[in-house]
Amino acid sequence: MQLLELADVRAGYGPTKVLHGVSLRIAEGEIVSLLGANGAGKTTTLRTICGGVRWDGSIKLLGRSLHRMSTEDIVRAGVAHVPEGRGILTDLTVEENLKLGDHLRRDRGQVRKDYGRVFEYFPVLRERQHLSASTLSGGEQQMLAIGRALMTEPRMLVLDEPSMGLAPAIVDLVFQAIVTLHRQGQSILLVEQNAEIALSVCDYAYLMKRGSIVMEGTVPALRADAGVLEAYLA
Repeated sequence: MQLLELADVRAGYGPTKVLHGVSLRIAEGEIVSLLGANGAGKTTTLRTICGGVRWDGSIKLLGRSLHRMSTEDIVRAGVAHVPEGRGILTDLTVEENLKLGDHLRRDRGQVRKDYGRVFEYFPVLRERQHLSASTLSGGEQQMLAIGRALMTEPRMLVLDEPSMGLAPAIVDLVFQAIVTLHRQGQSILLVEQNAEIALSVCDYAYLMKRGSIVMEGTVPALRADAGVLEAYLA
């Protein structure tokens, strides 16, 4: 089943057009990477899906159009966005940040179970749940941002540059959690500047250049065309 579908999506900021007819699909339970050099339009694509940019074309979640829906309604529909830069609130505690993710939910029993899941993925958050988020390292803040997104109980988890600014050992921990989520059936759309890391975890990938999809395929197919990959990611 197709979970998320974009067809001929065009978007930008005021008179500046950034996306020029982007089309992509993500099936239920799949992890898909969106690759490209800086300025290719990857972050704008994610922001468009999540209601942060005005757009034309078609975006559907489980066949339901997201056109003219607010960001809050898109979250209710099942899309959770972890933005570049994490976006956590450092004047709140770790626990309070996580609670921001569950405030739209009424299934309190399942919410408690989901807190347990988040702490299993990221044990350091359990240890520091009563501390200010400002005391966390960059890697721990990334874990918190992902944990907060998971507390919305998303059908689709949208991750923007989760490895940015992190030490290699912390990147490994974050991506171990992403792989675990995927194995448990979580659908994920991943933007990641490190193409090698992205291709090591995804099922399928799209390459962007100047606001358009220029190539797509399975990981084996893309790896077989290393020259093209290098050209588009440079």
